[in-house]
Amino acid sequence: MRTVKQISDLTGISVRSLHYYDEIGLLKPSKISDAGYRLYDEKALETLQQILFFKELDIPLKEVKEIMGNPRFDKIQALYNHKKLLILKRNRMNDLIELVNKTLEGAGTVSFKEFDMSEYFSALEEFKKEKEDEVIKYWGSTEKVSEFIENCKTKESEITSLAVKQYGSIEKYTEAMKKNLSHYSESMDRFHIIYDNVDYYVGKNNELMNQLTADISKDPTSKEIQQIVSEIARLKDETNEIVNIDKGENYWGLMSDFYLTNSAFIEVTDKKYGVGVSAFIGKALKFYQDNLTTLE
Repeated sequence: MRTVKQISDLTGISVRSLHYYDEIGLLKPSKISDAGYRLYDEKALETLQQILFFKELDIPLKEVKEIMGNPRFDKIQALYNHKKLLILKRNRMNDLIELVNKTLEGAGTVSFKEFDMSEYFSALEEFKKEKEDEVIKYWGSTEKVSEFIENCKTKESEITSLAVKQYGSIEKYTEAMKKNLSHYSESMDRFHIIYDNVDYYVGKNNELMNQLTADISKDPTSKEIQQIVSEIARLKDETNEIVNIDKGENYWGLMSDFYLTNSAFIEVTDKKYGVGVSAFIGKALKFYQDNLTTLE
């Protein structure tokens, strides 16, 4: 058994914090001595370690208490989740260190104001905290949202690039995301409309894609091909309207980039429809996006 002072010296957690953990029922002493001192055994130390892992991931103590107090809480699985999240954070820090080194070597000053994702990540964190019931209902736990956020942070530059292409700016991207999250539960509940009619939507999309790729010797900017692209776009708009999702003003421009420049996208598309089809689709989509106002 260890006293509060001994636990504090061992872990670096203040005596005041340990007292607070006891007060809120997060970490109760294993035993109270005859003199009234809190005493902790090895099992309590393991629990404290678990709490500190959660804290390291910036999960509020209220959520930590609820998670650990859940009868279905699996300590081993939680440790695996902690490991994944900590690796993601470590990778992000390594990337930041590398960026600092490159900046020092270049001795230049660069502004990243236009590509600041902090508000986007803050909005996700706020959603996780304020919509906890929805998060648990649709994600399973708040930890999974935390893992998603950390994953996004490790791919921040990639996400930034895609967001700017699709929405025009990080600001517009963040506002669209906030709008989508504001009615998240309603949108998720309405997905059943698409699921219930999945054969129709998949079948219709496949039918249109087969029409689009039937003869790639045709001019991708021709009226015939653009009419098919318009039908594909309308089908996409229909599903987006059902779940009320903002796809951004340049969605088809972004998709055209995938078909024209993304090696994985090109490989899968050409394997399915034939060599050269990905480039054909990319050109058709690019023309559609560039002339969207005229075509509509």
